[in-house]
Amino acid sequence: MNYISKVSYFVLTKSIGLYINALSYVFPEKSSKLAYKYFTEPREGRLNRNTIPNILKEAEHEVLQHENETIQTYLWKGNDNKILLVHGWESNASRWELMIPQLRKSGSTVIALDGPAQGLSSGTEFNIPQYAKFVDALIQKFQPQYMIGHSMGGATCLYYQFKYNNPLLQKMVILGAPSEFEILLRNYKKTISLNNRAFQLLKKRFTERFQISPSDFSGKRFASNFNLKGLIAHDVDDDVVAFNEGRQIAEAWKTAQFVETRGLGHSMHDEHLYQKIYAFLFEE
Repeated sequence: MNYISKVSYFVLTKSIGLYINALSYVFPEKSSKLAYKYFTEPREGRLNRNTIPNILKEAEHEVLQHENETIQTYLWKGNDNKILLVHGWESNASRWELMIPQLRKSGSTVIALDGPAQGLSSGTEFNIPQYAKFVDALIQKFQPQYMIGHSMGGATCLYYQFKYNNPLLQKMVILGAPSEFEILLRNYKKTISLNNRAFQLLKKRFTERFQISPSDFSGKRFASNFNLKGLIAHDVDDDVVAFNEGRQIAEAWKTAQFVETRGLGHSMHDEHLYQKIYAFLFEE
């Protein structure tokens, strides 16, 4: 993003915040609805069906129906070992293009999906409970033993296992995932300069919509009762999700190991890390 774009984005976000703040005093319902919309609507991550990345062209495509939404799925066929890949915010299944060839060396079947409002899936809203429903639809169909999630996809994996307690899952890999939803909300509050009134209205909307308060929506809390094996990797130089959040998840998850990386940033693309993941899944 160049300087002019950065300035324009700053002005736009602050203007939106000012508008939402003003609405909070006269139209509180509209204020919380608008604040929620800007928090949950991805600006990037969509795919054009005619120009999808090559890695996705190699897969078998299938669209699943779930409630009123469509879920785009991708399947690289292999043996009965099955791995489900869950991407993060403003992304799509192609984010796994470097990892998929490594995983396929095991002969495993690899499955990926496009999250809500991203890739070729339907919707305009991305949230973890909805994403977990998408994940459950794939798990019911394909019954994978392993799951790998990056960033918000990792957070979705944690919430999924907490919510659904799936006994079929044997191992889970979490890469650069946030733990505390409250931190995500507070970062959003700071970014668009929400006042306390508008912020409390937003938190109330989340609580009512998902029947869980933001303070209870916690990766480390979800993982604290897990029995399946886990591998959590987080980079010291991650400038999107604080390194300490990954460490906190690992400390709460008694059957998980923690891998500290350096220089990978938030993307976590690295040959050495892929080898560690491969060893965790197939060699332990």
